[in-house]
This record gives sequence, C-alpha cells and structure tokens, in this order.
Amino acid sequence: MKILIVQDYLRSGGTERQSVFMATAFAKAGHEVTLLTFRPRGVLTLDGEQQPFAFRSLQSFDTRLDWFAPGLLKTAEEAAPDLVLCMGRMANCYAGFIQSRLPKAAVVCTMRTGKLLPYLFVRSLRKCRHVIANSHVAKRVIHEDYDIPAHKITVIHNPVLRFTDDTATRNTALRRYHGANPSTVVLLNVAMFRPFKNQRELIEICARLPGYVDWQLWFAGEGPTQKKCERLAHDLGLGGRVKFLGYQPEPTPLYLAADLAVLTSQSESLSNYLIEAQLHGLPAIAYDIVGVGECFAPERSGYLIKNLDQNSFVAALDRLIREPALRKRFADHARRHAQQHFVPERQVQAHLNLFRELTKR
Repeated sequence: MKILIVQDYLRSGGTERQSVFMATAFAKAGHEVTLLTFRPRGVLTLDGEQQPFAFRSLQSFDTRLDWFAPGLLKTAEEAAPDLVLCMGRMANCYAGFIQSRLPKAAVVCTMRTGKLLPYLFVRSLRKCRHVIANSHVAKRVIHEDYDIPAHKITVIHNPVLRFTDDTATRNTALRRYHGANPSTVVLLNVAMFRPFKNQRELIEICARLPGYVDWQLWFAGEGPTQKKCERLAHDLGLGGRVKFLGYQPEPTPLYLAADLAVLTSQSESLSNYLIEAQLHGLPAIAYDIVGVGECFAPERSGYLIKNLDQNSFVAALDRLIREPALRKRFADHARRHAQQHFVPERQVQAHLNLFRELTKR
C-alpha cells in the first residue's frame, strides 16, 4: 500500500510526533510511506539515513506560514497514493481538495483537536472518504455538531510514544537538582505554552494550596505564553516552587521524577501527555474537556474536575498531595489502564486494518 501522510510542520506537539511515529510504523510494516510537510523540517528533526520512509516538504525555504502549501495537489497526484492520511489542522483543511483531485485514493481526515473547526476543515470532513477520531467524545462532536455520519468515523486512540518499562526506578537525582526533598510532591505539566493550554490557571490553583503543603510544579515546554506565566509565578511568590524547564525532547526522566500529572488545558481531544504520564504511574488531575476523561480512569487513576472549577481542583490536589497511599493506589491503576488501552502495536494495527478496508472499495 502506498501511504501519503500530510502534516503542515514538524513542531514539538503531540500530533506531529504521531505523524512521525505512524510514518515509521507503517513503513516497517512493509508499506511505501511518504511524509509530506508544508514547511521544511522543524523541531522534530529526521535522520534521512535511518528513517524508513520518504520525507518531502513543499516550501523550498521556511516561510513560517503553516497554511502555505505550494504545489500540494500536484505533488499528491504525482505520489499516486492508495491512501492519504491528513494530520493536523492545516493538513485537514486541504483534505477535501486532495480527495477531489485524487478520487480513487482514500483520503482520511483526523479529528485530534478540541478547538472549533474552520469551514475548510468541516468541508474536508464531508468530502473525504473516512475520518479517524482519537476519542469517543471527538467522534460525538463531529457527528452531532457537524453532521458527519457516524458510520464514516472510526475511533482510534493515540498510542503511547514515550515510555520506559523501568517505572520503579525513581529519578531522585533530577529531583535533588531542582531542590525537591523526598517528601516533596512534584506536579508535572508537559505542553507547549499556548493560550489554550492554560498554564496560567494551573499556577493560580497551586497558589491556593495550603502553605504547609510541600510541593513543586514543573513545566516542560516553551511557547508564546511562557514569559507571562513566569511573571505570574514570581508575582504570586512561587518563584522557588514553580520550575520552567523549557522544551524537553525526551521527557521520560521527568515522568520518573514527578508524582502527579496536572492539566488545565482548554483544548484537547486526547492528551498524549496524560497518556504517557499514566503509563509511568502518575495519577492525573485534569479539567473535564473533550476527550480528557478517556486518558485515565476517573476516581481510580486520577480526578476529572468540572471545567474551570478551581475549588475542586485545589481540593483534589490537596488530597493527593497529603495521602501517599492513595497516590500509590492510583499510580498502580494508571499503569494498568494505559497498558490496556494505549499500547502502540494495537493502535498501529487498528490504523492498518482500517486502511485495508478503505482501499478495497
């Protein structure tokens, strides 16, 4: 099978990592795969000698325009794929045009966002051959809100891309480096600093914890709202407790050093970060927005908080910080839940099974 994966840019986000992972997995399964991006390269650098798939970019130099895809339809036509998988917001906006240009190919859109969808995205959902949603809630949204037939949508959860089997090995060296005592409960948030990721509210919530509670909040990521969050932490007198660690290409050491995964994001479909954190045994506390409740088992491996209910978020944090036995029970269930639902082999096979059915038609 010839598979073309379309993505606008290889930034550090979860969808971009999924694109590279899928391209690698499909190629290793014996398929001819090309990963096509609008902008050249990005943070997720590729090893041309080691990667098992072909890589192309449409822009001859980086214009920094995510939507600019010169020659996309001609390039797709020349590739003559059996199946086109569109990943990311911009790529999905072009999916309808690709399907019209390649009527014999199966063009597959993906629903991996909690944001409102622009007109071209919705148009693509209607014109493409099929849609993959990465959560059941996302499927319900595009079926009920955008009138996409349910039989045209398949739910395939994101696979876990980064984990270690040695989750019992606690990263005490990293904790000491950042001044965390053995009794300190480290709260972790791994996400790009963008307005909808809402790290600001997480800082405000932690500022409301009782003064006697021993905690630290670690942020791994970078982006346009980081400086404002740094100023807020300073203004609230939390400079020693809140750590801004920057972009982490390999966050596994952070998962092994932390105690809790926290998320106040206002736009998710299925959080890769929460899935990875669960597999590493981190109980989750997160606002209940699209798909987040499918990342962990509420009341068994974490707490799902009514969106924007800061009081309940603070109470859940306070309880898990003060009750190590409860954290341990949640952590054990978190690993089992993630291993059962998000292992890479199962998700890759689900994609390939669907692709075979679509290309038979």
